[in-house]
Amino acid sequence: MPNPILPLWEYIPDGEPRVFGDRVYIYGSHDSAAGTSFCDSKLKVWSASVDNLNEWQCHGHSFHTRPDRDHPSDTAEWTENDLYAPDVVEKDGKYYLFAYIVGTKGCVGVSDKPEGPFKLLSRYTYDEKDAGDNGIYNDAGVLVDDDGRVYVYYGYTESYMNELEQDMHTVKPGSLKRPVMPDFDGTPEDRRFFEASSIRKINGKYYFVYSPIKGSRLAYAISDSPTGPFEYKGYIIDNGNDYPAGNDHGSLCCIKGQWYIFYHRMTNNTILSRRACVERVQILPDGTIPTVEMTSLGFDESLNPYQITPAEICCVLKGGAFVTEKDVFTRVVTDIKAGCIIGYKYFDFGEDNSSKTYKLALSVKGMGMDSKVHVLIDDYDNGEEIGVIDVGTADGTYTGIVKAVTGRHALYFKPELATTDWCTRYFTERTLFEFDKFVFLK
Repeated sequence: MPNPILPLWEYIPDGEPRVFGDRVYIYGSHDSAAGTSFCDSKLKVWSASVDNLNEWQCHGHSFHTRPDRDHPSDTAEWTENDLYAPDVVEKDGKYYLFAYIVGTKGCVGVSDKPEGPFKLLSRYTYDEKDAGDNGIYNDAGVLVDDDGRVYVYYGYTESYMNELEQDMHTVKPGSLKRPVMPDFDGTPEDRRFFEASSIRKINGKYYFVYSPIKGSRLAYAISDSPTGPFEYKGYIIDNGNDYPAGNDHGSLCCIKGQWYIFYHRMTNNTILSRRACVERVQILPDGTIPTVEMTSLGFDESLNPYQITPAEICCVLKGGAFVTEKDVFTRVVTDIKAGCIIGYKYFDFGEDNSSKTYKLALSVKGMGMDSKVHVLIDDYDNGEEIGVIDVGTADGTYTGIVKAVTGRHALYFKPELATTDWCTRYFTERTLFEFDKFVFLK
C-alpha cells in the first residue's frame, strides 16, 4: 500500500501503531479535508492483517467527546473538548485507550477488543503534586513493561513521565519524572522536546520518540531504564524535506520482523488535514536508527509505473504546489506554477530493455495555460531528462513519448510555460494546470 497508507479520503494523523494478534492497528487523531483546526471530537480505528498490509479495515468510531448521529458522548459529564493523539495498550486481556482532551484532564477508556469501542474507565486520578503538564497529560504515550509495570509519557514543551497503578488510571504517588529528555536553554532546538511522546521497548532498550521544538521531525532517544535518563540519538524522519512542512507525530512498529516508522503528511495548503504514512526503517546492531527519507512507497517495495498512479501520492512538492481535496472522490495536486517540482520515490521499471521509448499519459485539469512538463529521473536538479510532455489549456489527457528506462528510479515532473518571453514574464505566477494521475504505456 503506497503512501498515504489509508484510503485517500481518510485523514488520520498522530498515528500510534500497535500489533495485537495477527493485525496491526492505527490509533490516531481525526482530521478533516477542510478542517480549520487540529482534530475533532471523535477517534477512529483502522487495522490490517500483518499478512496483507494493502487492505485496511475501518472499525468506525471508537470514542467521542461530543455526540453524533450514531453515538452518545463518552465524556458528557465533564467536557466536549476535542480529542488529540491517543494511544492504546493491552494488559491482562483488556485494551486501554489513553485519550488527550484539549484543555482538560485526559482519560482512560477500556475495551475487550483492540478496535473498541472504548468505554470510559476514568479520568486520570492523581494528587496534584504527582502530575506534570498541569494534569492534562498531553499526547500520552504508554508502556506496559515486561514486568507488568505501566508508565505514561506526556507533555507540551516539557517532557514528563509517571508510573500508573495497576488500575491503569491512578498515578503512582511520587512517580513524577521531569524532564524525561534533558531540556535546557543550551540544548539545540532541533533536539529539545516539544510534544508527541511515544515509547517503545526494543531489544531491551527504551526508545522515546518525540517531536522537537524546531522543525518537522520525529526524533528519538534511548535509555536502559523506563525512567531514563534518555540520550538523544538523532531523528528518524522529517516530513518537511522537499515537501510542505508541519508538525509530526508517530512511532515505531515491528510487523513480521520489519520495523517501520509511522508518521503523517500535510495536505490542503495547511498544517492541518494530515494523512497517515509509513516508511521502512532499520535498527542497527548498536541500537541506532538511520534517518530515512519520505517516499511514496508506504508498505510497498516499489511502485509500478505501468499502473495508474494518483498524482496525490507525491512525496516531493516544491515551488508552492500542494495536494487538495475537491470532494471525497477527487484529490489533485494544485497551484502548479512554472518551476514547481512534483516527485515520486520509487518506481521499478523492470529489466526489459526491448523497448526504446514509452508513452507517458498525464490526466490534468486545464487552467487556460499551455505548458511543457519536463520528466526527469533520479534527481530533480541534475537527473536525466527522459522526455517532455506538452500540456494544453483544457481538461484532458496529454501524452508524449519518453525514453524507456530500466531499474528503480525516483521520478520528477517539472512544468514550465510554453509561451513567448514577454508572456512568460506576464504569466509567471499563473497556475498552469491541476494534476490528477499518470501512467506509463509500453
